[in-house]
Amino acid sequence: MNGQDFIRMVEAGAHRLTTNTERVNALNVFPVPDGDTGTNMNLTLTSGVEELRRRPSDHLGKTAEALAKGLLMGARGNSGVILSQLFRGFAKAVSDLPSANAQQVAAAFQNGVDMAYKAVVKPVEGTILTVAKEAARQGVQTAKRQPDVAVVMAELLDKAKEALAKTPDMLPVLKQVGVVDSGGQGLVYIYEGFVSVLDMEEEAPAEEPPDMPYVAFGAVQPLEETLESVAAAFDFTGHERVQAKLATEDIEFGYCTEFMVTLNPGKLNGRKFDEALFREELSAFGDSLLVVADDDLVKVHIHAEFPGSVMNLAQNYGDLSRIKIENMRDQHTHLLMEEAGPSGAVAALAKATHLLDAARELELGKPTVHAANGPSRELKPYGFVAVSAGEGISGIFGSLGVDRILHGGQTMNPSTEDIVRAVSEVEARTVFVLPNNSNIILAAQQAVELVEDKQVVVVPSKSIPQGIAAVIAFQEEAAPEENIGEMQRALQQVQAGQITHAVRDTQMDGIDIKEGDYIGIHNGRIVSSAPDLVDSCKKLIDSMLDAGAEIVTLYTGADAVQEQTEELVGYVEQTYQEVEVEVQDGGQPLYYYIISAE
Repeated sequence: MNGQDFIRMVEAGAHRLTTNTERVNALNVFPVPDGDTGTNMNLTLTSGVEELRRRPSDHLGKTAEALAKGLLMGARGNSGVILSQLFRGFAKAVSDLPSANAQQVAAAFQNGVDMAYKAVVKPVEGTILTVAKEAARQGVQTAKRQPDVAVVMAELLDKAKEALAKTPDMLPVLKQVGVVDSGGQGLVYIYEGFVSVLDMEEEAPAEEPPDMPYVAFGAVQPLEETLESVAAAFDFTGHERVQAKLATEDIEFGYCTEFMVTLNPGKLNGRKFDEALFREELSAFGDSLLVVADDDLVKVHIHAEFPGSVMNLAQNYGDLSRIKIENMRDQHTHLLMEEAGPSGAVAALAKATHLLDAARELELGKPTVHAANGPSRELKPYGFVAVSAGEGISGIFGSLGVDRILHGGQTMNPSTEDIVRAVSEVEARTVFVLPNNSNIILAAQQAVELVEDKQVVVVPSKSIPQGIAAVIAFQEEAAPEENIGEMQRALQQVQAGQITHAVRDTQMDGIDIKEGDYIGIHNGRIVSSAPDLVDSCKKLIDSMLDAGAEIVTLYTGADAVQEQTEELVGYVEQTYQEVEVEVQDGGQPLYYYIISAE
């Protein structure tokens, strides 16, 4: 197996996973409308494919390293992080190999399993980890007697399918619901793609590349558009590219930033959108500015040094979508390396490393940050990054002093790179990250390894109520260690509840759930299901207040009804007279209410 073989395998695996994303999503144990294992794995793998296509090579080690980098930065959710670790370990095992034989390939898969298990604090059998482990073990055994990589991969796949079928016997909740593990199924789809390429006869005509979406920081772009940008970056005529005449350090504004703004009348406060004024405001942040407005949509393109500042300004006008940010210095360095050939590549990389070291030397002493439109200034001691869903909840985090808010949570988990970027934009020496969702904690912890210029602390909040409690518990005068302890204690003192609707019939924890029922989730466990939203919500509140509480807060979702909210407030006031009730506009999608009791 060489680099080109590996690229074809990964593309085929990604294509197969893309085709079956919704099937993987449907296997999520909880019957909630935001089951996203398939989506997270697909977005993660697509990020890896994008990096592969940007750095193609015949050298297996180099292609595996490119895939690992793309997966690492694009990892979303627990399943995406585990997938990135599987191929990170694979890449390390083949890093020096231009090609690999059957035993080396099998050993690489085993190394990936070892690394993935190390990345998870408490590995659970009956998950994607088990499927990967059993498959890799079979691959190692087969490679001892069979020198053909295709045969090794075929038997590895067969064992993965066998292990997947046994996952309900390992996890009682899977057997209870009657499904196999969703992450394991996603991995099987990927391996099926791998084997499909190896099974092709050598004489078979080459297929067109699968029509994979190009995903970058939340933007989805068809392959045809990606190819246009690739064609612009590479000159296949053999002539020197014009970009090669430019030095990387001469790029003043390093990030090509694009996004859409959906104008929000509430943010405009009755003012009419002034395209010329908006363009003038943005022009202070960079060059190559393009602003195109059409009714309630505005398309923005700009080369900026601080993309976060650009987007913060744009958020004063509306909601952002289709965000794409590309590091042009990184792209230019790769271009110079390709233009110069192997020897020139080493020189270009050495020069880039020298510049980076020089920049870090300037940071000795008190760290400073260069303002987008002003002089350098000292970093503050502490800062916060929080994941939020809904404008109301985001506003609450902002009012509590959170510096950067990542829109995500249940419906779209931010990637590792999203978290790294948000942390880098916080002008503080120590940055606390609040995932506010159990499926984002691993990605946040992975981001810690990628930030070198500041201390990053992940506070493992599993819900919005926990995240808010942690921020409130923070004391600016205290040392980081004291704050970590206080915020950790705050997490334990909060009861978190959610109300949504069931997407399928099932039975969990002795509760019969019918599709369309309103289900109440208390600290991750379904405790109520009823055709009437208020009835289900009352049962949820009873469960949350069973151990007592002083304050109950209802965060109303985008689909909450005022009359039902008032009825729930009345129920708490009459049934639990010693408990204070507060109502906050959360605006979160899919969840009618998020409830906090403390």
